[in-house]
Amino acid sequence: MTEYARLGHSNWRTEERLEIFQSLHYFRLAVPGDGHTPMKGLVRLSNFDDTGNGRTVSLPALVHSSFFVEMKPKRLPSPPYNPSVRDLVEGKRAGSHPLSQDDLKRGFLGWHENGYLPHRDESGLVQFVTFRLADAFPTKLRSEWQALFEIENDRRRRTELERYLDKGRGECHLRRADVAGIVERSLLFRHDVEYELSAWVIMPNHVHVLFRVRDVPMSQLVDAWKGFTAKAVNKIMGRQGQFWQEGYWDTYMRNEEHQLKTRQYIENNPIKAKLAAFRKEWPWGSARFRDAYERLSLPPK
Repeated sequence: MTEYARLGHSNWRTEERLEIFQSLHYFRLAVPGDGHTPMKGLVRLSNFDDTGNGRTVSLPALVHSSFFVEMKPKRLPSPPYNPSVRDLVEGKRAGSHPLSQDDLKRGFLGWHENGYLPHRDESGLVQFVTFRLADAFPTKLRSEWQALFEIENDRRRRTELERYLDKGRGECHLRRADVAGIVERSLLFRHDVEYELSAWVIMPNHVHVLFRVRDVPMSQLVDAWKGFTAKAVNKIMGRQGQFWQEGYWDTYMRNEEHQLKTRQYIENNPIKAKLAAFRKEWPWGSARFRDAYERLSLPPK
């Protein structure tokens, strides 16, 4: 059954609000046109790229709103080739239970690789995902960060790269309250419906999210978050082009201890980056919603 929801906020301008009729993979969008008659189209969110553009699945000729800027096929990332990762993934697959037919039909990939890093995409897993702005590693500062990508140990490489992100290079569009608000509302939109948020923080040039996957694959969720927010942010900022860097970093939680440490890392990130003295002071993260028992207590939708 198709579900109805409004994605927006009371202080959003009218043209920023969207009426969304959502099924598992498709959003029915009602976009303000002449101010009276909404124009509708059907777009598959998992086909959005990191500029907010996407491939139209079914789009009536009526749709000519500025919301639908030039539609482009998603451009696949081309990471460096890591010859050992394929053997690692094959070994993981051999030692794991095969995915169910239902999960395969939904689009889950299980253990897989993109030529550089291993990934595990299965329902029920708690995932730690990081995605960053397109200019978080500025080309003009390549000498600062290029060597970090060449670190062979996966864990150390990610630690050093995340430490670099905390320096706040690039334009840091997520410092803007209106931009950070769009990203946070996007994360909260389908919480407790398609996924279960455990923690998040929106830093000036990157986002950390910890969540339990339900029936929608991790890759589709991240593509949806990035695709919608890129479109919305580009509109309010009057900009075009790529907003998010392609791809994301992900780590699945092995156990509750791993999950707790990751949650603490996420919520303490503003302190580590010297952006706040206390974690609950940071206005764009889950820490401010923790009660006296450290439970996540979100306001009603």
